[in-house]
Amino acid sequence: MNQLEQLKAYTTVVADTGNFKQMAQYAPRDATTNPSLILKAVQQAEYAPLLSEAVAAHKGRPLDEVVDRVLVRFGLEILKVVPGRVSTEVDARLSFDTAATIARAQRLIAMYEAAGIGRDRVLIKIASTWEGIQAARALEQQGIRCNLTLLFSFCQAVACGDAGVRLISPFVGRIYDWYKKQAGASWDEAGMAGANDPGVRSVAKIFHYYKKYGIATEVMGASFRNVGQILALAGCDLLTISPDLLTQLQSAEEPVTRALSPQSEAAEVPHGCTFNEARFRWALNEDAMATEKLAEGIRLFAADAVKLDALIQGS
Repeated sequence: MNQLEQLKAYTTVVADTGNFKQMAQYAPRDATTNPSLILKAVQQAEYAPLLSEAVAAHKGRPLDEVVDRVLVRFGLEILKVVPGRVSTEVDARLSFDTAATIARAQRLIAMYEAAGIGRDRVLIKIASTWEGIQAARALEQQGIRCNLTLLFSFCQAVACGDAGVRLISPFVGRIYDWYKKQAGASWDEAGMAGANDPGVRSVAKIFHYYKKYGIATEVMGASFRNVGQILALAGCDLLTISPDLLTQLQSAEEPVTRALSPQSEAAEVPHGCTFNEARFRWALNEDAMATEKLAEGIRLFAADAVKLDALIQGS
């Protein structure tokens, strides 16, 4: 078996792309999208008609509604390919507005339901700010399942678990990027690979904490820079992987061994804890990497949302 087939024995594989025509060859169970991936897809000639049709069908409606129609249209096409769930993201510009995030999530779900898709097949992606986590708490209580993204720190993961969030997406590659940049010339690529990779260590810590304390929230490693990071997390609940890395896994046949298991005990698993708003904000503030990467991630997604707005307005 190739490495992708072997990995599927331990972990649910998720495709991280808006390119649904490319997706079937990897046979993922779920798929994730974000503003950047959708923007990239709609600028390809093969997807231009889909964008035009969605915009034309809702001409005269508010821009934010038309954007959501485009996102859902892509989600509907993806759900024809994958047997599981699609993640559709709330506008990153609402990351600090709990009420607006709830309203946008409810609208996205209503659009899916109007197209005959049940709530069990959709995850609403929301940034892991305090406001986003509280929005997810309310949405989960309404039966709207959430995927908390842009997650870089342990305090974000604990707060998501406390809120009853269905799934979190800790960003392995962006954590790795930060530590590598900080180390500069002293970075030891070989020494910081595999289980020693700072992004891998962060996800493993969260995974073992959730399993130790019976937290039902699913852990989905995301944002990978290389195959080594993926294989070091074999056994994580889910892993969302870009097409380039899926292709690399599909082309390799070296043995894949399970790295994480619910039964395995990590060397250091923190004691059970909880965060109110003040403690959460302080813990996040104390983590320079998480603070910087969360802010940067929101800015980048918001910038791509602006570009998508402009593209739609010009259609």
